Amino acid sequence: MATAKKKTTANSSTPAKNSAALHGLAPYQEKGKEEYMNERQRDHFKLILNAWRKELMEEVDRTVTHMKDEAANFPDPADRATQEEEFSLELRTRDRERKLIKKIDKTLSRVEEDDYGFCDQCGVEIGIRRLEARPTADLCVDCKTLDEIKEKQITGG
Repeated sequence: MATAKKKTTANSSTPAKNSAALHGLAPYQEKGKEEYMNERQRDHFKLILNAWRKELMEEVDRTVTHMKDEAANFPDPADRATQEEEFSLELRTRDRERKLIKKIDKTLSRVEEDDYGFCDQCGVEIGIRRLEARPTADLCVDCKTLDEIKEKQITGG
């Protein structure tokens, strides 16, 4: 019985855990039969993308500060190796985030050009909920699935 209660609690909080909520914004509420990717929707996604970009940039600043503050020349080789490994891991993470910032910038330019929200391969609407889950998505679910299947076939994985 306690397990069911935990599941209910977890499921009831799921909507608050989407990417929009993580960036401090409520999910988009569609009004009636509004046109897909209208100005209100584009503004909503610009807010999400800019908030996400700001969070990533703040993380970069924290990393630089942390590395300056923590940099020490440990006499013990094991301590020095541990610190170097931590810095290496942190720099790899920041490199991935740098690439993500580039992707966010590319997506923001697509929003400005009214080219956002439509699949690059087939031109169909990607969908508001998918874009809230992954604001940088440029493929619809079907095309993304086909790409993943093709990749598995090529790599054999």
